[in-house]
Amino acid sequence: MGNSETEGRSTADLKAILNISIMENKNFESCIAACLACAAACDTCAEHCAGNPDHQACERLCKACAEACRKCAEACRNMTGNAAQSAQQCADACRACADECEKHEDDHCMRCAEECRKCEEECRKMAS
Repeated sequence: MGNSETEGRSTADLKAILNISIMENKNFESCIAACLACAAACDTCAEHCAGNPDHQACERLCKACAEACRKCAEACRNMTGNAAQSAQQCADACRACADECEKHEDDHCMRCAEECRKCEEECRKMAS
């Protein structure tokens, strides 16, 4: 007796399903890695910007972005149904954070903006 889920499917169909599953897993892995790298960069940037009146918006957005990145990474890690929604929210937070960080010439702000742009790209892929 065959597995009712796979019964009646061709080998090509099963390979296609397996390839989609592997691709989705790689998308999750890429998104998780980008989110964790971005969260770390945002934490560092927020720490360096703390107490600087010219960098208040940067500190605030970095903290919010780091939180969104951790939530997205967790949703992707658990492959929950809200992973796409978390990825969309994370991408939006990354864009706002990168836009702000790029206004400053500090090395930590530039590194943060770079990680945010990478994360935004991965999260947009995940959200689509």
